[in-house]
Amino acid sequence: MTGTIIANAKQDAAAIERGYKGEIEMSQRNRLMVLAAAAGMLLSVAARAQDYPTKPITLIVPWPAGGSTDISMRAIAESASKVLGQPIAVDNKAGGGGTVGPATMAAGAKPDGYTIAQIPITVFRLPLMQDVSWDPAKDFSYIIHLTGYTFGITTNAESQFKTWQDVVDFAKKNPGKVTYATPGTGTSLHIGMEQIALMAGGIKLTQVPFKGGAETNAAVLGQHTMLQADSTGWRPLVDAGKLRLLMVWTGARSPNYPDVPTLKELGYPMVYDSPFGIAGPKGMDPKIVAKLHDAFKKAIEDPAVIATLAKYDMVPNYKNTEDYKKFVVEVTESERKVIDTLGLTKK
Repeated sequence: MTGTIIANAKQDAAAIERGYKGEIEMSQRNRLMVLAAAAGMLLSVAARAQDYPTKPITLIVPWPAGGSTDISMRAIAESASKVLGQPIAVDNKAGGGGTVGPATMAAGAKPDGYTIAQIPITVFRLPLMQDVSWDPAKDFSYIIHLTGYTFGITTNAESQFKTWQDVVDFAKKNPGKVTYATPGTGTSLHIGMEQIALMAGGIKLTQVPFKGGAETNAAVLGQHTMLQADSTGWRPLVDAGKLRLLMVWTGARSPNYPDVPTLKELGYPMVYDSPFGIAGPKGMDPKIVAKLHDAFKKAIEDPAVIATLAKYDMVPNYKNTEDYKKFVVEVTESERKVIDTLGLTKK
């Protein structure tokens, strides 16, 4: 009896040992399969980064077609496409003061390098003013910083305002009656105008937000607003004598308008150029980021691109990927102070 029990136990033990060995072998095979699959995925990703790009790239420009940003970004994209060997198609997604396009990309685009966007400063500023769907510190792969704008204030050539001081004098007597068009609430034009109004003795101006330069041009040209605060998409109308340029927001006078004073010359210690770059969705392969960086760096060194930028008083303002990331942190903190001063911080 005892012998039978022992024999049965030995058989059971042997069976269990065989089972354990089978499980161990199966587990080892599974691990090897997982490792092989992971290695295959890494090789596939590396191969994609090596071959990139193999198809056209979409560049989201978050402003309407025909404005200074659209025209300059198309010139930059065309030059960069020659380096990359694939077309770069511009997709205009206007709205939200230049944030709708980047937000759309952050929410739904694959981080494969085939969808990138111009990143205006409002992407960093608007989250300080209201709840938004993106986090500028986490939701973008920053690629390269490119350039900035020349901003100015225009009025209709038939307007009563011959100088900026005329605007200030009228606004003091008629609080809130001076209307000005901007490309959107929270843009540098909106925030800049509010700072100027505060420094001019707290005059009250009324902002009328639009989607971009084409609309702000139409607003001031048709005298729907008394002023326009925008980048140099207004230049053809100023050159044609249809709009009057009252001031520019650059550190020095524009070579295209040497008779027009700067903010600082008018007593406002400010320089506003709203610099910008490009980024993709979070999680992009660093090798793809590097390829895009190199292509766009060559683009802003292209004489044809420099000439296009010069038409709109824009100059290359290059920062590499790492410096651009640091700039994002710095400009966010700088904007936080301005928004706090104006009482526009979200509650």
